[in-house]
Amino acid sequence: MCAVRGGDRHTGGRGPVGGGRHTLIGPEATGRRPARVRSWAVRRRGSAVSSPQQARSERGDDGQRRGAEAAEVRRFWAGLGLPGLIDVHTHFMPERVLRKVWEYFDANGPLVGGLAWPITYRTEEAERTAVLREFGVRAFTSMLYPHKPGMARWLNDWAVGFAGRTPDCLHTATLYPEPDTGAYVREALDAGARVFKAHVQVGDYDPADGQLRSAWGMLAEAGVPVVMHCGSGPAPGRFTGPGPAAQVLAAHPRLRLIVAHLGMPEYEEFLDLAERYEHVHLDTTMAFTDFTESFMPFPRRALPRLAGLGDRILLGTDFPNIPYPYLHQLHALERLDLGADWLRAVCHDNAAKLFGL
Repeated sequence: MCAVRGGDRHTGGRGPVGGGRHTLIGPEATGRRPARVRSWAVRRRGSAVSSPQQARSERGDDGQRRGAEAAEVRRFWAGLGLPGLIDVHTHFMPERVLRKVWEYFDANGPLVGGLAWPITYRTEEAERTAVLREFGVRAFTSMLYPHKPGMARWLNDWAVGFAGRTPDCLHTATLYPEPDTGAYVREALDAGARVFKAHVQVGDYDPADGQLRSAWGMLAEAGVPVVMHCGSGPAPGRFTGPGPAAQVLAAHPRLRLIVAHLGMPEYEEFLDLAERYEHVHLDTTMAFTDFTESFMPFPRRALPRLAGLGDRILLGTDFPNIPYPYLHQLHALERLDLGADWLRAVCHDNAAKLFGL
């Protein structure tokens, strides 16, 4: 869940969807933000470095915490008999762009619903890739996206270099509705792009825009997936929700669409699309965590449908832009009690099949 553009404040996404008609999952079903999330936020927002000695001490403490977390993450996937994790929704982008994204979260911008959102893994690029490797993430993505015309091509150029120096990153590209979209999408495919990112909320565009028609057709023909943030969480946009995405799928039924964040908060409507179109997948990014359950909970009645689509659910996390430890996402999936086979498929095997890993 990444944001950078400005704009009018949205009012949606602050409370339980449908006036509280959804049932929360897990012990945090109180309707309030869990204390554990609050404590993380306070610790990050209230931290201040008063001396070089304190800075060195805090770096040491961070290193110890990360090492302990890495051991727990590795224990999680090893206990499932997996060779590691595959995370289809992680964010890497040019540093100055990423810093702008972090500033937006720090300011509680309207596209994050006014929520307190401390960035847990606010470090340099090399350290962030090292953390994922320490966690045992075998493959990840560099989800990047434009918020205005003229950005997508140079973001794609940057992504070529990042993929070249980061062999465990699935070469990621992006797009935006503009006259040359088809040309640079073809260039990205020719350069080896293996997954695309479309952010309907931040980009503030209709995915059914005619300028994207040839791009969707090329991606469908090439069998290259696109991760699309098309749900209305954490705050709605003009073109979020299942309707515009459904229009794209009606025109391009073979498109390998990965619905980000399980389509939150329109979870059930996006499950409808996955049941209707065999190439639609959904990623778990931030879903079921204490943080998300506190304001856009997943409906318990839909769990059997989630289990039934177990071969098309993919692990996603939003690393590094998450307000809690990476391990919490894994525990949030585990406590659904959908079984070890489901977890193995979600955390590794489904993505391995989709991307030929």
